[in-house]
Amino acid sequence: MEFLHKPVLFDECMEMLDIKPDGIYVDGTMGGGGHSEGILNRLDSGMLIGIDRDTEALNASQKRLNKFGNHVVFINNNYINIKEVLKSLDKEKVDGILLDLGVSSYQLDNPDRGFSYNYDAPLDMRMNTNDEITAKDVVNKCTKEELIKILRDYGEEKWASRIADFIVKRRESGEIQTTFELVDIIKAAIPAKAREGGGHPAKRTFQAIRIHVNKELEYLEMSVRNAIDSLKVGGRLCIITFHSLEDRIVKDVFNEYSKGCICPKEFPQCVCNNKPEVKVLTKKPIISKQEELEVNNRAHSAKLRVVEKL
Repeated sequence: MEFLHKPVLFDECMEMLDIKPDGIYVDGTMGGGGHSEGILNRLDSGMLIGIDRDTEALNASQKRLNKFGNHVVFINNNYINIKEVLKSLDKEKVDGILLDLGVSSYQLDNPDRGFSYNYDAPLDMRMNTNDEITAKDVVNKCTKEELIKILRDYGEEKWASRIADFIVKRRESGEIQTTFELVDIIKAAIPAKAREGGGHPAKRTFQAIRIHVNKELEYLEMSVRNAIDSLKVGGRLCIITFHSLEDRIVKDVFNEYSKGCICPKEFPQCVCNNKPEVKVLTKKPIISKQEELEVNNRAHSAKLRVVEKL
């Protein structure tokens, strides 16, 4: 299967990164290389460092971007480790960083990866296929209480308790192995009337399990902090999120780093000497224009937030 991925908010990212032809940039979620190619096309003597935890994604992007020669470096790693990656390349600070937190079209549409509720496949959902924990492990080994917490915290699923109960009862008769088995359990758990409208009934559960398997939210806050620390003065960090949990974390960290004085309001004068480290360039997140929404369904929930290092 070919690794295809339409880069979301492509033009907006290229504009907000304010790419310098001789700059050093990091695409921390390289995927199929769509955003990366856009950055590389705007460089002359500059360099792009492409990071992805998915080896299949890196292999695909290498094929696509080999024409750029030594202007691009491919790193199989997690973007939370950006500082270590830069150090290994004798780079300390960079001019811009892009993180697209969405699951790629390839990962969703490749049945072998087990991300999608639209294809019958083994329950997997690992972005890095070398990781130990799979979606099958979560569904079959977590307690009912653990499942409820995962579905509520990561999926904001209001039927979490009922779905968890149905999962636990179903696995008493044998291991739950495939995506469609899980979909059937979810459909049985959610009352028919509640399943009317609002998209696929398994959407929130699959999102929650995927986030848990890949520790996406555990990594995100520290990843944003590490990325800010890795920017040169004037460098920009662009982050695309796809659900409210991610967006809230990014927004909160950006706001924290953009604050000046953090003294209590009753203090007559500042004693903390805290200085803002970034300027928030997106008071409200940038969302896709209608033209993009018409051709890329996965752009509907995308939000782009950007800061500039001071």
